[in-house]
Formats: sequence, C-alpha cells, structure tokens
Amino acid sequence: MFMRGTKKERILRVILESKEPLSKNEISKRAECSRQWVILFLKNLERMELIKKDYPLDKKKLLMYWVKISKKTKNYRSYMVQEPLEILKESKLDYALTTYQAENIVQHYLFPARIDIYIKAADLDAWHRLVMKNGLYGKGNFRIIVEDSHVMFKKRVIDGLSIVCLPQLTVDLFREGRPCEEAAQMLLKRL
Repeated sequence: MFMRGTKKERILRVILESKEPLSKNEISKRAECSRQWVILFLKNLERMELIKKDYPLDKKKLLMYWVKISKKTKNYRSYMVQEPLEILKESKLDYALTTYQAENIVQHYLFPARIDIYIKAADLDAWHRLVMKNGLYGKGNFRIIVEDSHVMFKKRVIDGLSIVCLPQLTVDLFREGRPCEEAAQMLLKRL
C-alpha cells in the first residue's frame, strides 16, 4: 500500500535516528519494509556517497537528501481551537507534534503560530470529534495531518506532549519554508 517515497523516508528516518550502525535486517524491521527494499535503497545511497556500510557518512547531507525527495503533505484538516495543548495533553489518542510547536518545545526559536500533529488514518474521525468539541472546522491554529504512521517512529514525550524525532522535525521544518528553515538549520547542528 505504501508508495516508494514513503519506504525511502522510513529507511532514512531509521538510519538518521540511530546512534549506532544497524544491520539491514534491523533497518528492515524498524522501517517496517522488506529487506530487499532496504538493500536496493542502501545501495543507491552508497552510490551517492551518503552512507558506507549502512551508516551515514554525513548525517546532515543524508538529511538534506531526505528533504529533497520528500513532498509537503496535502492530506490534512485545519481547525481553530482554544487551548489546543490542553486537548493534546488530555487526549488518549495517538499523535506526534511537529513544525512550529514541536520546534518551540525543543529549542525555543519559533513562535508557535500553529500546532501541527501527525495522526493515524484510523483515528481521523475520533480526532475530528474531539477537536470539534473545543473548536471550529476550517483554517485556523490547529492542523491534523494524516500521514504514514511511521512518522511517529521514536517519538518522545516532553512536558506531557508527544513530539516527532529530531530528523523528522528537521525535515518538516525545511518543508515549511522560511522562517522554519532557519530553525531547521539550527536543529541540523544537533545531528
């Protein structure tokens, strides 16, 4: 069901989030895609001199390659919500914060003008009902993004809020454009 670009992003997310070299089998397991797909993609990355023996030669260059091949999502719903962080903290539904609010929590550079969360497609109706109890549907300060659930790989909880891993956050910020690109450049230093 997943497209090729999604599999590539899964593999890149796993490689960039790992602190040590991983075997092809481990990458395959963590990326939830076939070993054959991992082998083909890693060979391609090695030809481009981005990895060697399944480990990044330069994490920044590998991440910038990810930014280049990724597409900005168009599958989202927008809402205007009062106290959106309280909704997230009290919710039992699975999510992961990204872009402005996530960056603000991690490094405090951007004004959290909008809250973007990734959710699982199966949870969309439940999220819609929850948000509609506290807000209005339409362009606003709260965006629910339906994406491959692997974007939540290695998410972490900070101050009661689930946040995507640093490589995913960095890619998302680059896709947003300025001033998020400046914040993404700062996060690159943490890789």
